[in-house]
Amino acid sequence: MRKLTIVFHHAGGGHRSAADAIRTILTGQDYPWDVTLLDIQELLDPLDLVRRFTGIRIQDTYNLILRRGWTRFTPQLLKLLQGTICVYHAPIVKALRAYWAEHPTDLVLSVIPHFNRELADSLRKNGRRTPFATLITDLADYPPRFWIERESEYIIAGTERAKRQALAIGHPADHVFETSGMVLKPKFYDQTGVDRTSERKRLGLEPDCLTGIVLFGGHGSRVMTDIVRRLDQSGVEVQLILICGHNQKLEAKLKALPTRKPKLVLGFTQNVEHCMAMADFFIGKPGPGSISEALQLHLPVIVECNRKTLPQERYNAEWVAEKGFGVVVPSFREIAPAVQRLIEPSTFNEVRRNTSAYSNRALFEVSAILDKCYEGAGAREISLTQRA
Repeated sequence: MRKLTIVFHHAGGGHRSAADAIRTILTGQDYPWDVTLLDIQELLDPLDLVRRFTGIRIQDTYNLILRRGWTRFTPQLLKLLQGTICVYHAPIVKALRAYWAEHPTDLVLSVIPHFNRELADSLRKNGRRTPFATLITDLADYPPRFWIERESEYIIAGTERAKRQALAIGHPADHVFETSGMVLKPKFYDQTGVDRTSERKRLGLEPDCLTGIVLFGGHGSRVMTDIVRRLDQSGVEVQLILICGHNQKLEAKLKALPTRKPKLVLGFTQNVEHCMAMADFFIGKPGPGSISEALQLHLPVIVECNRKTLPQERYNAEWVAEKGFGVVVPSFREIAPAVQRLIEPSTFNEVRRNTSAYSNRALFEVSAILDKCYEGAGAREISLTQRA
């Protein structure tokens, strides 16, 4: 049985989600992998200067910024994080090497940015190295020192743009793999149909009214209230499903908000894919996970992109526009005309054709790619042994 270690952290939800999805598919079927998850933040807690002086982990600071909507400060946080990692490169590598000594593994897969140079260096010892792959959970890299490092051995990219970025800095073509999209939770690959008419009725919605799903990550966003009000005041004939995640105050506020059309307000749910299957289009931030989940259900998307948008997510909005998957607005203050433009029949039909052609099998493709990484490393070791 081969041992695979997946390195993740909790800054944002996509990294842990990707790690869990890969572990589920590799352990739930007849694959030759014994999968372990490594939370790098826990391993490196003693080196976390931000936590030492403030009591807050770097990843918790990032998540707080997302919850509060202080995203315009993200570039400064990224520079602080990258500077800290650079200064503490040697101690980080030392801590990782001590971990590998106690927990040997046959292949390491990183689903996180920033630490990939340290991970790669920690896996080199005495002229040999454990094979190392980086799975990019964004639609593209945000250089420098974000996802793609020269030291990385294998790169798994979910878009042509990310693949080109890896090739441009010198990675050999046979070490760069492009998947058909972002890795999603296994539920999003199930093709079980939903009777939208009966489900909408059951949940208090109008069965035949165009329905948008509004989703802003695991803690929602205050802008959801503004979106509801603006759409309600505009007279646009749509109803909304609003998912607030763990934000109970937002959930209560939205439930109390009077609207002309019915709305379904939910807190944290494990069945996002079921809610999306009841909708006709998606409204949210341009996160790679939420966009990819919506597209997997063939939903046109409406996303915002401006200077408050996370810098690593700005290309996502550009990608949506390039592919004809929806509408990009400079501010959700323009949500009403954006929805009106999207649902105009000729526009909606064209965008639906584009989203209906979207096909993502990345979760299953990654398992085959990991086999290639492992087998390629084995062939290299044999070659080195023969030369010696």
